[in-house]
Amino acid sequence: MSVKVAVIYYSATGAVHQLAQALAEGAEKAGAEVRLRRVPELAPDAAIDANPAWRAHVDATGDVEVATLEDLEWADAYALGSPTRFGNVAAQLKQYVDTTGGLWQRGVMADKPATAFTSAHNVHGGNESTLLALYNTFHHWGSVIVSPGFTDPAVYAAGGNPYGTAHPGANGAPGEEVLQAARYQGQRLTRIAKRLKGLADD
Repeated sequence: MSVKVAVIYYSATGAVHQLAQALAEGAEKAGAEVRLRRVPELAPDAAIDANPAWRAHVDATGDVEVATLEDLEWADAYALGSPTRFGNVAAQLKQYVDTTGGLWQRGVMADKPATAFTSAHNVHGGNESTLLALYNTFHHWGSVIVSPGFTDPAVYAAGGNPYGTAHPGANGAPGEEVLQAARYQGQRLTRIAKRLKGLADD
């Protein structure tokens, strides 16, 4: 019996998408069944078309399934990812989160482990505050927050963010050290989910 992990994210130009893929890979390596899901794009075409990288990413990821509330009911653990928007969660992911009230009332997300990841343009562009904002949601859900902490060398190699994997987009696409930190984060989330379900590590 495996645990089920939902990796739900929003990405504009691709960095958070790459982190989501890496985190999903790590969870699968640790023995999880994974759903990788994107939330719907809310921005108008005029805004997207004004940024060629944004348009290219939207077109390239059209085949990634769109997240539904059923994904939260299905999963034993959650990983949410968002780019930073003025130090906070992007509207696209926040809109999805804001539809979870009915599930919250039924306690669907309670006692399930959850973690977060992000990307800002600059190293100090709001990465940590965005992660903490996502963790505020997990507090309200009653989830068990599983941050990476300083529990593996991969965290240090990727810049040493104990709150969650974060990437400064000004550096280009996430490099292997950052992707490895995301994989580790997915592995750690899966291990904790297994423990909470009384399952032995593989």
